[in-house]
Amino acid sequence: MNSLDWNDSVVVIGEVGQAHDGSLGTAHALLDAIADAGADAVKFQTHIAAAESRTDEPWRVRFSYQDDTRYEYWQRMQFTADAWAGLRRHAEDRGLAFLSSPFSLEAVELLRRVGVAAWKVASGEVANPPLLDAVARTGQPVLLSSGMSGWTELDNAVERLRAGGAGPLAVLQCTSAYPVEPERVGLNVLGEIHERYRCAAGLSDHSGTIFPSLAAVALGARALEVHVTLSREMFGPDIPASVTTGELRTLVDGVRYLEAALGAPVDKDAMANEMEPIRTLFGRSLVAQRALPAGHVLAISDLTAKKPGGGIPPGRLEALAGRRLRRAVSPDELLNDEDIEPVA
Repeated sequence: MNSLDWNDSVVVIGEVGQAHDGSLGTAHALLDAIADAGADAVKFQTHIAAAESRTDEPWRVRFSYQDDTRYEYWQRMQFTADAWAGLRRHAEDRGLAFLSSPFSLEAVELLRRVGVAAWKVASGEVANPPLLDAVARTGQPVLLSSGMSGWTELDNAVERLRAGGAGPLAVLQCTSAYPVEPERVGLNVLGEIHERYRCAAGLSDHSGTIFPSLAAVALGARALEVHVTLSREMFGPDIPASVTTGELRTLVDGVRYLEAALGAPVDKDAMANEMEPIRTLFGRSLVAQRALPAGHVLAISDLTAKKPGGGIPPGRLEALAGRRLRRAVSPDELLNDEDIEPVA
């Protein structure tokens, strides 16, 4: 089973969510596309309608053309245990960590048998103690989403997971809006999460862009989760909040670039020394504005700065005023210290 370690490098998770619309083939196609984009993990959602919902669960937004109730929709989104095992094997074959969010105790047990690299606790399950306990008992890493929770509820969930024996914890800032507006992304919460829980902080983003995730890495995020779609023309409730697989590739490239940049602090003085040959080429030196005779007393108006460097730098212009030339100089001729009489 491919491992998941956000202490090693930033983990980029491609979230399939509901984008497969009940098609196992589409689920596998999305998995391949996420692997091709260079992500570290693929995440699904494991729904078991009878264990998760009452038959009268209301639609939040009616979007389905074929399901009369949300319960029927969850039924259609279910996969068998064998199907989940096939997705897990496919993920491992493609070098992806396999994750899924369970939405019932039965789903936890199913996924425990199938095998997951880590657990993702969805926003709506943070206040579900039995599910938190079941996940914690496995001792595996946990990603805890925070989209619907305030600090007190998150405090309780983190404490319960840790007390129950959960593995390494990452708490993800999330806003449960699809898509989320930039003003509600909550990048400021990343630092608060790290300080409050002394664990990895991450971002579960629903903006439908890569921008919040890149900003989150610059702010110290160790895990990123983004919904993924094969095309913006696909059907489903997650599509407006998803990135395309091409955008996911750009995100992964950007994350690795930022990791390299953030992991290599620059010493400005040392870099300036390295840049000395370039400073000479692109710098400027003081030259005569016009022909000046030997013995001429220099005025600021006699001199100007032109490329390249290597002579007297323009920063010394004012200090040369009132100094006397040792020799005659031509227009545009480079001045050196030996051309100027020393101060008496």
